[in-house]
Amino acid sequence: MINHGSYAVEPWAVRETTLDLDVLAQSESVFALSNGHVGWRGNLDEGEPHGLPGSYLNGVHEVHPLPYAEAGYGYPESGQTVINVTNGKVLRLLVDDEPFDLRYGRLTAHERVLDLRRGVLERTCEWTSPAGSTVRVRSTRLVSLTQRAVAAVAYEVEAVDARSRVVIQSELVANESLPGSDGDPRAAMALHSPLEQEDHFATGNRLRLVHRTRRSGLRVAVAADHAVSGPGQTTTTSESGTDLARLTVTSVLEPGQSLRVEKLVAHGWSATRSLPAMADQVDAALAAAAHDGWRGLLADQRAGLDDFWARADVEVGGDEEIQQAVRFALFHVLQAGARAERRAIPAKGLTGSGYDGHAFWDTEMFVLPLLTHTAPAAVAEALRWRYSTLDEARERAAQLGLAGAAFPWRTIAGPEGSAYWPAGTAAFHVNAGIADAVVRYVEATGDTGFEREAGVELLVETARLWRSLGHHDAHGVYHLDGVTGPDEYSAVADDNTYTNLMARQNLLSAADAVERHPDEAARLGVDEEESAAWRDAAAAMHVPYNAELGVHEQHSGFTRYQRWDFEGTRSDQYPLLLNFPYFDLYRKQVIKQADLVLALYTCDGWFAERYDEEQIARNFAYYEPLTVRDSSLSACCQAVVAARTGHLDLAYDYTAEAALMDLRDLEHNTRDGLHIASLAGTWMALVAGFGGMRRDGERLRFAPRLPERLSRLAFHVQFRGRRLRVEIDADKTTYELLDGPPLDLRHHGDAVTVTTSEPAVRAVPPSARRPVPRQPRHRVPNQTS
Repeated sequence: MINHGSYAVEPWAVRETTLDLDVLAQSESVFALSNGHVGWRGNLDEGEPHGLPGSYLNGVHEVHPLPYAEAGYGYPESGQTVINVTNGKVLRLLVDDEPFDLRYGRLTAHERVLDLRRGVLERTCEWTSPAGSTVRVRSTRLVSLTQRAVAAVAYEVEAVDARSRVVIQSELVANESLPGSDGDPRAAMALHSPLEQEDHFATGNRLRLVHRTRRSGLRVAVAADHAVSGPGQTTTTSESGTDLARLTVTSVLEPGQSLRVEKLVAHGWSATRSLPAMADQVDAALAAAAHDGWRGLLADQRAGLDDFWARADVEVGGDEEIQQAVRFALFHVLQAGARAERRAIPAKGLTGSGYDGHAFWDTEMFVLPLLTHTAPAAVAEALRWRYSTLDEARERAAQLGLAGAAFPWRTIAGPEGSAYWPAGTAAFHVNAGIADAVVRYVEATGDTGFEREAGVELLVETARLWRSLGHHDAHGVYHLDGVTGPDEYSAVADDNTYTNLMARQNLLSAADAVERHPDEAARLGVDEEESAAWRDAAAAMHVPYNAELGVHEQHSGFTRYQRWDFEGTRSDQYPLLLNFPYFDLYRKQVIKQADLVLALYTCDGWFAERYDEEQIARNFAYYEPLTVRDSSLSACCQAVVAARTGHLDLAYDYTAEAALMDLRDLEHNTRDGLHIASLAGTWMALVAGFGGMRRDGERLRFAPRLPERLSRLAFHVQFRGRRLRVEIDADKTTYELLDGPPLDLRHHGDAVTVTTSEPAVRAVPPSARRPVPRQPRHRVPNQTS
């Protein structure tokens, strides 16, 4: 994408200077707008041509049967798939009866700009129709970060060289035709015209459609209102039917005259509210948006983003492409979660239908760490969504013969949606990720109200699962057998180190939480014996170690396996899961994505207390040549640990790979939606990697160092009601407290106190020099040049 000739590198925007239909689907993901509740892909205003039409409401899905060659006890019966809801962004244009279609006529100019500071997508183009009439079209589109239900478009047509009859058709369209699916045909069948019409309305400039999903029974309402300005002869008519409501605006333009339509669109859905209530809801949202008007929406959007960038901006000196990429990443992660409000943050956000719109463990382990320190209110809402699905998680645990809650590997509404049982059944580490996110949020914000209302129960129910899943052996050592860790090329293994260490943290956090909140403990039936059992299990948790090699094992026996034949694997055979049987992958030393290496970051304190830096470096050096990064989640994790172990140039290359995952379409699937976790991982690689930031209870630790190719790095962190700015260059780091009371932190192990009146400046010590580990053949990091 971004290295395509149509794209420019600039610090605060993504600019496409010509239209190339070969990358149209990818650009629709890159130019998507969302607020976490409403999502509009960056489709052209006229609706066609398109790669993948997409208008999404977070949580609106259809259900379909899951495919199994052979059924088994505990297999989920139904899957959930995000659906394309009523499209309110369409504004079709006809010029002297010729449809404005960029595949015909002559397109002399076309530019689109995603403005990261203003939160809008702007488009300008000049087109000559097959009949010879030339028009100039300008549009600006936004999905409001302040009015959750509202999106809007301003669309303007100017006659350039001749008198032109112009017609704009502003539409609401349901059940759009979608490209064919390569997946399960039963899922495709469920998604064919998933919306059943219940009501349609068109009066004056107001349109409304109400539908209901056929199987999941969710009611969806979308309404639009318009402000029209043009020459005196401009007229409007409106009509509506089963799947279409349309306002038609007609005018005759002399050269230099313009016709402008400002379109406000309101969205709503519910599993329980009545049709009249839903109609009233979207009408009320339109009234609120009309009160502020188009200019008011623009002003509120800019003000909200000004506040976000003051709290979240990351400045990168020495690499303009990574500078653009990290701001692009921050913007899209904000869009994914800003107004999700007790809904999931899907792996693709609301930018596409990839992964069926599901949320995974990467929400808590990759996305929420960024939002915790930049937009913490969104984290509380995401965790409240998890809390709202506790009943489904308890039911799943009971089905598996376990206590507590077993949260799903992938889901939209709460039930497990994976037909792949080694993940959907055995990847219990999602529980520990949720617990980790709860602890991280409370430590960073001091929000004890949230901890009491939701956090304690989440910690208790996840801890109960670990206590029932594991067992003490004859020597008192605690084991978690038959689990799948983050590495999906190793499944149903004993004592996965990442899972065991994360479970250990979960157990201790739960025990601490019930001590702080005895009333909640009593309500949940936690007594001293149960809490003590959690601590005993945590203290006795087995962490596999190969003394002969001097490294920790990814899981028990992993280092005994035969190594994968990397030299005999061709470059076109990656990703391996598409070219080799899982049976072969499971019994070899080959790693899809960071697993033990991820534990070196997420369980940093455990390793730091027990081992020196050489042990951590040995672990990284052992697993680096085995990790093929067939997952977009891996590069950012490897960047963090590479930076910690002194491999700063390697960390830089991995940071670039994470940052450019979508802007360069590195995995060739950006058309399906952005990789939100990899985008969040860009922040992780810079802040936790080169910034060396770690949490230490109610204190932050930093160990900053920069690679030679970066001249400067500055970032902002929100922590305990404070706003901290950290600026790193080659030989020093400046800690500046912008808001809040004095902050105690550590810099390379030394205590530092920062106040608003006096920044703290500390020298950056040199990093240790160690041999740079090799990567598997054909799997060196993607470079930035």
